[in-house]
Amino acid sequence: MKKYLFLAMATMMAAACSHPTADKTTQVVESSRLTDCNISLNGLHFTKSLNGAEKQVSDSAGIITFRAKPQADFFCDPNGKISQDDAAILFMEIDNKKPFTYSAKVKTGFTPEGTYNAAVLFVYANDTLWQKLCFEQDERGTHRVVSVRTIGTSDDNNHEVVNEDTESIYFKISSDAQTIANYYSLDGKTWQMVRLYKNEYGDKIYLGICSQAPQSDECISTFENLQLTTDHVKDFRLGE
Repeated sequence: MKKYLFLAMATMMAAACSHPTADKTTQVVESSRLTDCNISLNGLHFTKSLNGAEKQVSDSAGIITFRAKPQADFFCDPNGKISQDDAAILFMEIDNKKPFTYSAKVKTGFTPEGTYNAAVLFVYANDTLWQKLCFEQDERGTHRVVSVRTIGTSDDNNHEVVNEDTESIYFKISSDAQTIANYYSLDGKTWQMVRLYKNEYGDKIYLGICSQAPQSDECISTFENLQLTTDHVKDFRLGE
């Protein structure tokens, strides 16, 4: 009897692994807060805006300037105390069933009082399913790479410290439709992986840019060489 009971349990476990139940938090639902826009920046076509982002950007000779809204952020705090969803973000829709690489040279408008000021690259499905890669100022005034992934609530990961004399760094987000990885580089040649995870977004997602100023009245960020290609990195560890 014990033998048959064990076999039955093993069969049930195998079936559960083969046919996982979808977590409701990963189901992609179109955000009703997105509004239509029609903005071309550095050859990329942005068609969705959140919190009036279309009014916060300008483009001059391929350099995109993004003025953050004062005291605005995008973060789903696990304890609910400091959650905000009022940062302005500009989005373009992509086919997530296909590979992509999204990259830019970013510069953040750091200020002495600008804790959490950041230039940001976004991957977004809806208000509770997204991730961002930030060049951010932390609580000690240090400049560093930060990533946040949100599935219902946000995690918050402080990565490498960047020398304060370094004004700009390079960001890259790449997916082969199965995996998404985040990278930064100081020279645009040698890449450091900061985050890698399973691509559980839906068939359609949005890639975006943002400038955030959660605790200050100003953050003027710039994005250069903003690019979207239909390939992916060949080595997810090296980012090349």
